[in-house]
Amino acid sequence: MPGNTFGHTFRITTAGESHGPGNVVIIDGVPPGIEISVEELQVDLDRRRPGQSKIVTQRKEADIPEILSGVFEGRTTGTSLAILIRNEDQRSRDYGNIKDIYRPGHADYTFDAKYGFRDYRGGGRSSARETTVRVAAGVIAKKILQQTCGGRVVGYVTQVGDVHANIPDPGSITLEQVETRSDGTPNIVRCPDEEAADRMIELIDTVRKEQDSIGGAAEIVATGIPAGLGEPVFDKLKADLAKALFSLPAVLGVEYGIGFGCTTMRGTAHNDHFIPGQSPTIITTDSNRHGGMLGGISSGLPIVLRAAVKPTSSLSQEQPTVTKDGEPTTISTKGRHDPCLLPRFIPMAEAMVAITIVDHYLRWKSQTVLDNKEI
Repeated sequence: MPGNTFGHTFRITTAGESHGPGNVVIIDGVPPGIEISVEELQVDLDRRRPGQSKIVTQRKEADIPEILSGVFEGRTTGTSLAILIRNEDQRSRDYGNIKDIYRPGHADYTFDAKYGFRDYRGGGRSSARETTVRVAAGVIAKKILQQTCGGRVVGYVTQVGDVHANIPDPGSITLEQVETRSDGTPNIVRCPDEEAADRMIELIDTVRKEQDSIGGAAEIVATGIPAGLGEPVFDKLKADLAKALFSLPAVLGVEYGIGFGCTTMRGTAHNDHFIPGQSPTIITTDSNRHGGMLGGISSGLPIVLRAAVKPTSSLSQEQPTVTKDGEPTTISTKGRHDPCLLPRFIPMAEAMVAITIVDHYLRWKSQTVLDNKEI
């Protein structure tokens, strides 16, 4: 099965399924000497793990990472780094009665069309369970960005159903605002607009009680990223970031900067005007409708992305469908599922954005070193 590797200079390869023994990632291109520990990996894995609040799936997984290679005495060696996360709370019996029935919104039919055989337990390879190890890889990518260029990646929920958050300055949002409310309690929906967060939680709780689900949107912002990352044609930074986010389960749309808002604008209103920066060698713009990328190359301003995330497809409500033989039937999906994917989607999206940017950063550094070498 091809398509399990992402990236060039910083490259990840994953393996595993929802109801198998576990998931593993092999990371190539990690510079030597980066301090890393299981405890650091655990922070973002805890943000992603199931069972963390009343508005997410109640599957119980500790998601404890095991570093198998590439780290010695607490620092990366520069060789392949492997991380394993075991599955502990699978309930494969929940799926036995639907093994020959196609679940609406899932990849059951398309997997059969592609392979003629599939792992029906929770979606197998297409399950979001696979993203555990991507989140672990993202922790390492974030650390490289922070240590090399002072970059950081922060995501947050901007919309659940018809509830929209008001975020005037995306580049100013901190991880603390995303994770913790002003009163010190956990921000379980990961929306920094607390008034909107309360209404989001109420809406999610309502659809959960109705045995339904709800979609929404997330914004991911990368700050401190230098200008010059990305390639002019096929490997544009915006193209690779879109691929990274679209590779995550349930993402149906990606935009950056002003996004689809450009469709009603005139050029005079859309263009960001260049102005001098804080030093004579830095150029910036007076606004950031371009979302931190021009011509597919980073401009030095905050990279601002948004992802549309669909409602959870697995519902305990009865829905019409067909069997593998095309016979009409109905289905009610048992098991433990998120009524809204957004709260746990945030660390997944942050990870994929960080992995993409650090890959382009390392490519850029190797390219500029060669370009500036005296002959």
